Amino acid sequence: MDSRLARLTRWIAGPLGASPRSLQPASADASFRRYFRATLEDGRSFIAMDAPPEHEDCRAFVHVAGLLRAAGVHAPGVHAQDLEQGFLLLDDLGTTTYLDALDEASAPALMRDAIGALVRWQLATRPGELPPYDEALLRRELALFPEWYVGRHLGKAFDASQSAAWEALCAILVQSALAQPAVYVHRDYMPRNLMVCDPNPGVLDFQDAVIGPITYDIASLTRDAFLSWEEARVLDWAARYWEAARRARLPVDADFSRFWRALEWMGLQRHLKVLGIFARLTYRDGKAKYLADTPRFVGYARAAAQRYGELAPLARLLDALER
Repeated sequence: MDSRLARLTRWIAGPLGASPRSLQPASADASFRRYFRATLEDGRSFIAMDAPPEHEDCRAFVHVAGLLRAAGVHAPGVHAQDLEQGFLLLDDLGTTTYLDALDEASAPALMRDAIGALVRWQLATRPGELPPYDEALLRRELALFPEWYVGRHLGKAFDASQSAAWEALCAILVQSALAQPAVYVHRDYMPRNLMVCDPNPGVLDFQDAVIGPITYDIASLTRDAFLSWEEARVLDWAARYWEAARRARLPVDADFSRFWRALEWMGLQRHLKVLGIFARLTYRDGKAKYLADTPRFVGYARAAAQRYGELAPLARLLDALER
């Protein structure tokens, strides 16, 4: 047993009123956070989060959890916290993620629930509660692609003309993102972070939430890191979200074709960012499993680049990189 786990085990006995019958790994993510399921003698269970304070700040998790719950979204309640040690005791939302449960039969109902929760989350937007998804952050994320995916994973570097094309592409994507209405953005609203539970869905991994482009989370939900859908289904879910958002008077574009283009371009920014992140997780953090999903994101990026004339330079750039 490592030293932090030993400290966590001692700490949770206080808010639980007794030492748990068992403390088993529940999940781990791409950060330094770890999660354990604490089961009591009476069968009740809770999730204990271990977030080393030198790497993670639990205050963001606690704050965003409160915002989600106030919005009517099923985020875990925080039963106890020790911010100095980086420990939280949370509701247990179960063991079945959307990623585990989604198939042809379950997808319509599960995605309907996810879209409904997303609309409630966006409707709750208030200024000053979350940091902005501003130009600096958008550009820092895009910079991960040439640094980690191109430079470290592919072992290549842009030449002068490729660098110019890349900068022009970044300007287009950033401008499109910043032109969108700003709402609460989860930033990883995807099947792996949604739990099948009652009420459905449970929402996890929200500590990096910001206020930013309204299409970001629906793009994350439908263009997933670990699960791909036929284009017709993605378009259908995007239209269902757009219709629900319009009924709720969220500020989506009144023209669906313009909304769809903004969603695709927002998704492309995310795809390029994730390619860089997955390479960084592999080469810097030793988490090689993520690299297996990079072809999915290259496919997403290529499809978007081929659909819009303004993005054609990216298709040529990807061709050159793959050669």
